[in-house]
Amino acid sequence: MHDVSLSTDLRIAVNRLSRTLRAQKADTTVTDAQFSALARLHRDGAMTLADLSRQDGVTPPSMTKTVAVLIERGLVTKGGHGDDRRKVRICVTPEGSAFVEETRRRRDGWLTPRLAELTETERQTIADATEIMRRLAQS
Repeated sequence: MHDVSLSTDLRIAVNRLSRTLRAQKADTTVTDAQFSALARLHRDGAMTLADLSRQDGVTPPSMTKTVAVLIERGLVTKGGHGDDRRKVRICVTPEGSAFVEETRRRRDGWLTPRLAELTETERQTIADATEIMRRLAQS
């Protein structure tokens, strides 16, 4: 297969699957950027706004707006940093954790039965491709 064609086909397939999975949220009014920040806090724990924006690959002003919405919705809180009173740590609330877990449950609920319809060989191919895609995403 020609590399350009493979590149195009992979990009389209990944985008379509990603769009479908992103739609499987506990609340569709939460944007992808908001969910990304919330899920990172849920997974990695409390962090400063600067750390969160750096890890999510967005500017601090953009993350400030994202976090403001999450605070307004009761999904995260701001708290003291402890050793540096000038810094603020962003923490996920129990409601925020429940939202992330419900979204993951919905996404797995959509994907798991579809994977079950595949043959064992196809599932192994997906497993192999998943590892390759993980490496591509990190390069």
